[in-house]
Amino acid sequence: MDLQNLAYALTQVIHNFGAVAVVGGAATALWLTPRQPVLERSLAWLVALAWAAQIISGVSLGAISYYYYGRFPDISGIATAALAIKITSAVIGFFLAALYLSRAARWPDTTCRRIWQVLTGLGVIALTAAAFLRWFS
Repeated sequence: MDLQNLAYALTQVIHNFGAVAVVGGAATALWLTPRQPVLERSLAWLVALAWAAQIISGVSLGAISYYYYGRFPDISGIATAALAIKITSAVIGFFLAALYLSRAARWPDTTCRRIWQVLTGLGVIALTAAAFLRWFS
């Protein structure tokens, strides 16, 4: 068995499920009418943990490459920009979800809805950037 490919594949599985949860969790919260704070809090936990999984698995993919090749992968300018967009989206998404968890109980409905819109948008942006990262590497 090729341990390098197994490590990449298992890490990619975590990365893919994280991407689904980031977009799906935030989009689900947008569809809740009327607002359901208890469910939204659970979705905020899901989204925060999914962004954390995105960050950790993304770092792990780079670490696997470094471990097996002694360097990070060479990627094009477009792929580098896409990676920067993914990283930025993940960091902002994680902190927004954490902010939601700590303060949403005191926010008006419009602010909560706006946060879910931004979280959904960040997930879509990260997924779109992932396609450019993959195909322009």
